[in-house]
Amino acid sequence: MTGRKPQVLFVCVRNGGKSLMAAGLMAQRAGDAFTVRSAGTDPGRSVNALAAEALAEVGVDISSEVPKAITPELVRDADLVITLGREAQVGTVPGTAFESWDTDEPSARGIDGIERMRLVRDDIAWRVDELYRRLT
Repeated sequence: MTGRKPQVLFVCVRNGGKSLMAAGLMAQRAGDAFTVRSAGTDPGRSVNALAAEALAEVGVDISSEVPKAITPELVRDADLVITLGREAQVGTVPGTAFESWDTDEPSARGIDGIERMRLVRDDIAWRVDELYRRLT
């Protein structure tokens, strides 16, 4: 990693919510200290509007993002790949570190809408802060 910024790749299934939230929060927290990317294993067509709204409440704008598919190059170029949720699966690559974040899923407790997204955002924000402290 000498001579270049560390690269972190956040991955979820649709790349419309959790991984975009994590990337946006990490970019806000780390500034330009890291290259932050996100992708989906089966990307959707658009950003989850409630995820964008929940992030806007804390000063992060993902409204212009477009879900992207994970590629072997994205995984290979990352120093750390983090999957969010139980459904996203990414094959490991030698030399790349992998983590899985089993994120909060408030809908399992009957919590939906913007309240759900705020809880998801706060869980991811806490994890991003911990990751940032660990990496710096």
